Amino acid sequence: MTKPESARDDYDVVISGASLAGSAAAVLLARRGARVALLERRSAPEAYKVLCTHSITANAYPILEEIGLVPALEKAGAVHNDARWYTRWGWIEPRPAPGGPELPYAYNVRRSTLDPLIRSQAAQTPGVDLLLGHQVSGLVTEAGRTVGVRASTPQGEREIRARLVVGADGKDSAVAKYAGVATRQYENTRFAYLAHYRDLPLRDGIGHTWFLEPDMAYAFPNDDGITVLAVVPDKKRLPEFREDLEGSFNAFVRALPEAPPIDSAERVSKIIGLLDYPLHSRKATAPGLALIGDAALTSDPLWGVGCGWALETAHWLTEAVGPALAGQGDLDKSLALYARRHRRRLGPHQNLAADFAKSRPFNPLERLMFSAAARDASLARHMHLFGSRLIGPLRFLNPVAVAKASAVNYRHRRATA
Repeated sequence: MTKPESARDDYDVVISGASLAGSAAAVLLARRGARVALLERRSAPEAYKVLCTHSITANAYPILEEIGLVPALEKAGAVHNDARWYTRWGWIEPRPAPGGPELPYAYNVRRSTLDPLIRSQAAQTPGVDLLLGHQVSGLVTEAGRTVGVRASTPQGEREIRARLVVGADGKDSAVAKYAGVATRQYENTRFAYLAHYRDLPLRDGIGHTWFLEPDMAYAFPNDDGITVLAVVPDKKRLPEFREDLEGSFNAFVRALPEAPPIDSAERVSKIIGLLDYPLHSRKATAPGLALIGDAALTSDPLWGVGCGWALETAHWLTEAVGPALAGQGDLDKSLALYARRHRRRLGPHQNLAADFAKSRPFNPLERLMFSAAARDASLARHMHLFGSRLIGPLRFLNPVAVAKASAVNYRHRRATA
């Protein structure tokens, strides 16, 4: 519910940021008995993030289900995010095994649809006070521990105390800044432009990603018949885009293999860009404080993992600290458990993404796996699990998968010799 300004200022948890990570954490923590203040700097409940891939990877589907958001997403027209990927060896096209279950999925859905839905879900959760127009302006600390926040509101400054402060306020997190959490940054040598189109058909009606080495592109069908189309070139091409954005964008798309027919579609948004978007990582906890979503780790947007990881990290934090907030454990030990899980689960993904963000061509292992996945259905499904972030790099490159990929490529070479 939305709480009046005269509300009590003591909570179990204060969360800064009522987007995906923050709203999910608020719902999950409140359902475990915590009293949660959910702060959002913007005053409009329908506010949403504009720059996004507008896609949720399949690793986050269980969290959407637990929050209770799946029926609302289906009703809103969110699209199952099946996809195919172009490589120089052909298309990787994951399909269910004959007689097997469907492949894991989540949703492509515009943030203008998704953000108000999940924020409304949080506001309607007993134990959550949604405080709009509240921007964190500082932290309250005692003996080196964060014990609350100061927030600027339309009515003036306000102090809100809590046992745990959560930063869910994005890559430029004010909570992380005020806490003095160091940021490790990685250069991204690609830039991106994206636009929304109506009536833009894609083969099989599913998402497309193009690995052009070093350039990239993707097209994701979304709710309400809208397709999000993005080009992600090497920065060497930035001058030509700056000179003629629309012409360069259209020419790039027209040159794609099986290019989407943009000339017959209606562009319903501006072409918006991310010209410099470095990756960064932060330590996920400090005394009395935790970071989730992009506040803890911002990866390369071309992989479309931000939304899924926002939801997943909210769930990990809840699992770790929920018992302690209910009086059944030590909060600091619970925060250490969350930090360890965050580092182990996302660190390998981030290391790989940071390396690929250098605009390098595929390395030998990637060439092996991608080429074999374009030739073998089971390896295409294996690739789908990795792309959906249901498995990590070590499982993706496990000895059995590498051996199978080698055998597939060996048979291909013999067949084409």
